[in-house]
Amino acid sequence: MNYRNQTCCFTGHRTLPEEKLPAIRTRLYGAVERLVRRGVVYFGAGGALGFDTLAAQVVLKIRKKYPEVRLILVLPCRNQTRGWTADSVAVYDAICAAADKVVYIADAYRKGCMHERNRHLVDESGQCICYLTKNCGGTAYTVNYARSKGMPVFNLAAPDATEVQHVSGNL
Repeated sequence: MNYRNQTCCFTGHRTLPEEKLPAIRTRLYGAVERLVRRGVVYFGAGGALGFDTLAAQVVLKIRKKYPEVRLILVLPCRNQTRGWTADSVAVYDAICAAADKVVYIADAYRKGCMHERNRHLVDESGQCICYLTKNCGGTAYTVNYARSKGMPVFNLAAPDATEVQHVSGNL
C-alpha cells in the first residue's frame, strides 16, 4: 500500500464556535476512527490553534485504542507560538511531546512558511479532513489545493450533522 493512502492531513479554522466544539470533536473522532479501520495510520496536523489542535488531541486519544496510529506534526516554524497565551503554549508543548514525528518547514517565521506547511501536509497525504465554513483564508486555500490534486476532502462543517460529507460522497 502506498504510504499516502495510509496518511490523512487536517486543516481547519483557528477559531471554532465554542457551542459546536463537542459536536465537532465527536464527528472528528468518528471520521478518524473510520479511516483507521480502513488502514490509515498516519495523521498530519499543522500545529495551529483551533482545529489543528483539536485534531491532534483526537489522534492522540485514538492512538490509545489503536497503537499503530501515528501523529505527525508539520509546523511552519519553531517560533509558531510567539504571541500565544501561556495556556495555549502548554497545550501545544504537550502535543509536540506526544507526537511521533515533528517536522519544521523553517527555523523562524518567514513569509510563505504557513502555505509551505499546508502544501507539505497535502502533498504527503491521501485524504484530508477539514473544518471549512468560509471560502477564504488558509483553510480554504489548503482545501482547494487538496481538491486540485484530486484528493478526497471530508468537511466536518458540512450541514448534515449525522454524516461526514466528502467532496463527492461520504466517509
